[in-house]
Amino acid sequence: MGRKEKNIIYRRLVHSYLSSIISIALVLLLVGMFGMLAVNAGAVQNYFRENVKITAILKENVPDLQAKKLQHTLDVHPAVKRTAFISREQGTEEMKKMLGEDFLQAFEHNPIPASIEINLKGEYFNPDSLRLFSSQLEKDKAVEEVAYERSLMEILNRNLEKIALAFMVLVSLLMFISFVLINNTVRLNVYSKRFSIYTMKLVGAKKSFIRGPFLVKAFFQGILSGLLAALALIGILYMLRDSFAQMFSIFQMELVGAVLVGVVLLGAFICWICTFFVVGRIISFTNNDLYY
Repeated sequence: MGRKEKNIIYRRLVHSYLSSIISIALVLLLVGMFGMLAVNAGAVQNYFRENVKITAILKENVPDLQAKKLQHTLDVHPAVKRTAFISREQGTEEMKKMLGEDFLQAFEHNPIPASIEINLKGEYFNPDSLRLFSSQLEKDKAVEEVAYERSLMEILNRNLEKIALAFMVLVSLLMFISFVLINNTVRLNVYSKRFSIYTMKLVGAKKSFIRGPFLVKAFFQGILSGLLAALALIGILYMLRDSFAQMFSIFQMELVGAVLVGVVLLGAFICWICTFFVVGRIISFTNNDLYY
């Protein structure tokens, strides 16, 4: 065989190997993107829940000092994420912006009460916890009424649960599809070497001896594919960081790091396990199976 033919074969092998790595990396990239959203789904749900406000409307004669004490009590409550005190003056200014400067002319005195806006932690944002929290808060002598959008709370909880379920089904389906696609890529790559495997079998090589080089190659192929996918994910996150700053602020970086590591390990595992079974199947081929 001449040098030119060897170079052609070498280029084809390199091209085939790189094509396999890139194909697997693209599948892992897709898995990683959905995995990134899946592991942070709880944080995203809590973000929406924790931005629904509960308003404790205070009685008209409650001084600001007493209101501040109530706010401090709420700040240390285990169910409360944060609070904000809205004085009568602040409330009046907000109403002026909404209804116009002359809206007070319809009243003999300023009807806007002071209030405390409360955001609960995500895990307490459910009907039972809200009812219990509201009933306890209404017992305070300074509180006139506790107001929140019950219908909004019910719709938000119901829709978030549906979205979470649909997302988990989608991620599971994607994992299955990724396994099938990577398995096909590995199978085609190993199948092209079926004659070499059959020759090794004819000279008496054991299964473990035949499998060894293929498993090592598959492992490193999966690692390289996973690293490419992880680097691509980091690049995508970096490009989207400014456009979706609010979303990135609620992402848990330790979970993001776990997904990146998981993508690399998943690539190595799927490539290794697929190669193990594919090589084992080809070893059992008869002479006729090599051509059909």
